[in-house]
Amino acid sequence: MASHLFPAGQSSNALSSSRAYSRTYRALSWLAPGKVAENSGGVGCSSNGTAVANGAPGENGTLEDDATDLGYKMPPKEIADIVDAPPTPALSFSPQRDRILFLQRPSLTPISELARPELKLAGFRIDGEINARSRMGYYTSMSICDVSEEGVRGEERPITGIPEGAKINFTSWSDDGRHFCFTIRTNNIDCEGNEERSGLSLWVADLTTLEARELLPPTTAVLNTVFLSYSWVDDNTLIVATIPSNRGPPPKRKLAPSGPVIQSNETGKVSQARTYPDLLKDTHDEDLFDYYATSQLHVLDLSGNIQPIGVPRLYTSIDVSPDGKFMLITYVERPYSYVVPCGRFPLTVEVWRASGSAAGEKVRDVVRLPLAEDIPITFNSVRKGRRGINWREDKPATLYWAETQDGGDAKVEASPRDIVYTAPAEDDGSEPAVLAKTEQRYGGIQWQRDDQALLYESWYKTRNTRTWIFSPGDSSASPRLLFDRSWEDVYSDPGSPFSRRTALGSGVLAEVRGGKAAHPRLLFSGTGATPDGDRPFLDLFDLETKEAERVWQCGKDEYFESVVALMSDKQPELVEGRQLGDLEPFQLEEMRFLMSRESQTEPPQYFLWTVKTDAWQQITNFPHPYPQLKGLSKEIIRYQRSDGVDLMGTLYLPPGYDAKRDGPLPLIMWAYPREFKSKDAAGQMRGSPNEFSGIGSTSALLWLARGYAILDGPTMPIIGEGDQEANDKYVEQLVASAQAAVDEVVRRGVADPARIAVGGHSYGAFMTANLLAHCPQLFACGIARSGAYNRTLTPFGFQAEERTLWEAAETYMTMSPFMQANKIKKPLLLIHGEADNNTGTFPMQSERFFAALKGHGANTRLVILPHESHGYRARESIMHMLWEMDRWLEKYCVATSKTEEGEKVAATEGGAQVAVAAEAVESALAGRMRLLPEGTPISSL
Repeated sequence: MASHLFPAGQSSNALSSSRAYSRTYRALSWLAPGKVAENSGGVGCSSNGTAVANGAPGENGTLEDDATDLGYKMPPKEIADIVDAPPTPALSFSPQRDRILFLQRPSLTPISELARPELKLAGFRIDGEINARSRMGYYTSMSICDVSEEGVRGEERPITGIPEGAKINFTSWSDDGRHFCFTIRTNNIDCEGNEERSGLSLWVADLTTLEARELLPPTTAVLNTVFLSYSWVDDNTLIVATIPSNRGPPPKRKLAPSGPVIQSNETGKVSQARTYPDLLKDTHDEDLFDYYATSQLHVLDLSGNIQPIGVPRLYTSIDVSPDGKFMLITYVERPYSYVVPCGRFPLTVEVWRASGSAAGEKVRDVVRLPLAEDIPITFNSVRKGRRGINWREDKPATLYWAETQDGGDAKVEASPRDIVYTAPAEDDGSEPAVLAKTEQRYGGIQWQRDDQALLYESWYKTRNTRTWIFSPGDSSASPRLLFDRSWEDVYSDPGSPFSRRTALGSGVLAEVRGGKAAHPRLLFSGTGATPDGDRPFLDLFDLETKEAERVWQCGKDEYFESVVALMSDKQPELVEGRQLGDLEPFQLEEMRFLMSRESQTEPPQYFLWTVKTDAWQQITNFPHPYPQLKGLSKEIIRYQRSDGVDLMGTLYLPPGYDAKRDGPLPLIMWAYPREFKSKDAAGQMRGSPNEFSGIGSTSALLWLARGYAILDGPTMPIIGEGDQEANDKYVEQLVASAQAAVDEVVRRGVADPARIAVGGHSYGAFMTANLLAHCPQLFACGIARSGAYNRTLTPFGFQAEERTLWEAAETYMTMSPFMQANKIKKPLLLIHGEADNNTGTFPMQSERFFAALKGHGANTRLVILPHESHGYRARESIMHMLWEMDRWLEKYCVATSKTEEGEKVAATEGGAQVAVAAEAVESALAGRMRLLPEGTPISSL
């Protein structure tokens, strides 16, 4: 095996013999109960003969005793090193596409950040100390460089003036690209060692001088970013949301309640809702929600002049019109709900003036919507009344929105199903005009001019999506159907049209002149899914003939390339009397694009591609994030399920591995089921074999560094064609998919059938538990993270299931691994975040499932990660989770195939016992030993 599988700076032949002995005897203790002890490497012997130690497994400890120790553990160094690798910076391009801002990101968050008090209110989590959402990520510093039209990158220079230790959020360019706004929060330690945290202050960087300064200090006003932060009105003016200056201390809960908490449905109204987390629970929660979410709006210019507008309210969004003269204001009002989150509370939408002395003056009431507890759970069901209220991108200040004609209930037949309306910003007394009508659920509009725009509609039950061409300025013109397809069919995806900037900074459809046609055409980009893998493309699409001319497509070999952004998109001059979208088309030969290029061994890098010369100018040179795995093998494998459905998965093998020479490996199968309406669509190829293998901090691919094979994302399609409901055959299809995947990796000789582990997160955890219940013969053990296991606790639907428990009781019960707890005999590790905020996956799901398994004598372990949500954030949590997974895999996957040899050891006496056990260990780990140079000690495994 290549030496870079071992800890940095240490070759495969340099491992100490003491570690070899330590690892050998830990392996023996798994296979053979007996009095085996060795003091080398920190291992001792307790009074009952069990090996004991103080270190972490992979270093100098035993798995058994560390498993019961309290405190966070560290995984083996080869895993920890990858997790701790410095993250790649985020990139942000100026509106003129002539500058790149590099935003540096920190490594993993410490648990102390997550442990801060937070309020769980109306579906949100709030850090009351800084009046912002809790658990926010952040940037630590910023630098900038120029990019010429030829793609030549200038020197990277830092933005100065930013305080040390600043946490940067809410970044945004001014429209002219001369300024860049952001927020800062800091954690300071006073002379007595106490931490002092600041609220969020607003800063601005002058990109001519590269100096940053505080624009809105906390002494003037403190930002309230629970819902809003700020919005640019023009290049010198912003609207900001702050904490009201007269706000007092937060409301305190009364020691004695004033009465019971009551919810009532005496009207008999049908109100179904999924199991939402973090809801309001009582009147005190309501008061807290008001306290922290209420904002005062201000007009603020870049000189620091500030003026309040409006009255304090619970504002949830601000959207400034393209011309900067008006703003669409949304705010929430009482009565609140204890069964649905804030997004369904009563809300009001108004239009205000955004600039001048009249800023904050209301000019139109757009809509007042009541509490919406009764939106049906059926997909495509929506809120009654006006929704999707936005500014037209092709007009200075014109509104549009949709209104349902079926009462918001997708089960109700209606024609049309939605109507799209438009109206000016100021209320002139006229009725809103009808723009379009849809037979399916309205999905949005891409604007261009009065004579041309694209409208989208779709329907979940059939997976159908339609795109229409229509004339917004001519109500007599009939819309024309452009695309009518299944969104599951990735091979037929025509891509999406590019937008370009108008003179006011809004975005309209980009037209391009060039190629084989004389007239302008739209520019489309897409993933280019093919049976050989994704091959992204650029097309010129003719709306009249509905034909596409290919401008560029990614090749098949070595590299995966894709289009990131249009770099020729400079803001045009405003022409009086001309429509915003009536722009001179781009000339194809003069266009430039930001492209991404990567391969299996090279991380993504950005290039500037010039169409005329076909030159690719590299503008980033990020290092390989984990060079120790640079030689890994990646292959998208294809195989079939017993019912003929085509399946696929990405097979990863450790660097230096050769199946014929090295034999089968222990394998981790990490998956996530998905629902389909069509067998053909379910079997289509997705992804590219040439993409770089990004390894996240919780990825199963980390175990490549431990010598495992990984089958990542093997497809587990659950198909319900026609009127069939996919979940009615969930178990049968899931088992068949797993069987096909196992058969394929065993057939290839890369996986030992006795050493295959299965795992998944969320719905993948649900899958894992089901597989151990229904096909335990396929797997040595399982790992299930943050799952839901009892579907009676999610009675109003889950995942893609639209029926209620009472409509499909048998399906709910059959799918629930909780109901099969007595059948699960293979070792199952359950991991869950204590503060899971995902719909349906409350920690109670894992706690009750563990109790059911334990009640039937199953080999199981439950790990609750303090303060963690559905996805894990803290370094301590992630490292400990990886330690748990590694321990489980080493104990129940790697060593499990030699149980019989271990039983023989138990019946043997004295020195013969050790000899047989050692033979069993070497046999059990033979596949991994074959990967190492001759003479490498067993500890390196």
